[in-house]
Amino acid sequence: MVKFSEDLLDRTFAALSDPTRRALLARLSTHHDLSVSELAQPFEMSLPAVMKHLDVLSEAGLVTRTKTGRTVACRLSAGPMEQAMLWLNRYERFWSEQLDRLAAFVEQEEACPPVPVSRSGAVSTRRPAKSSGPGRSRRKS
Repeated sequence: MVKFSEDLLDRTFAALSDPTRRALLARLSTHHDLSVSELAQPFEMSLPAVMKHLDVLSEAGLVTRTKTGRTVACRLSAGPMEQAMLWLNRYERFWSEQLDRLAAFVEQEEACPPVPVSRSGAVSTRRPAKSSGPGRSRRKS
């Protein structure tokens, strides 16, 4: 069985929980070695705000930064993501089996409509139609 670092998984999933950080990772997956300014360009936030997101991604090991002169280039690092995928794959079989059972249940329910049940839990039956009209009524004297 693969041994997972709980701290690494916690940092990875915490970093991935934010939509801005996921968008930064998506940009880095299609553009290698972007400078921080280039990476921040499409986002409507300040450069310091982008830097804070990059700090979280760096601490999780998802992004590496290298400085050349005054330019800081960012690059995607796949290691922590691979660990997260391995962890998620452990549960894939469980969820696949559960979803397969749910699908079979739904198909069975669609094939056999349920029998109406009263609130008491007893099966409802249809009353037979009366053969004659209402009985005599009492008259007040």
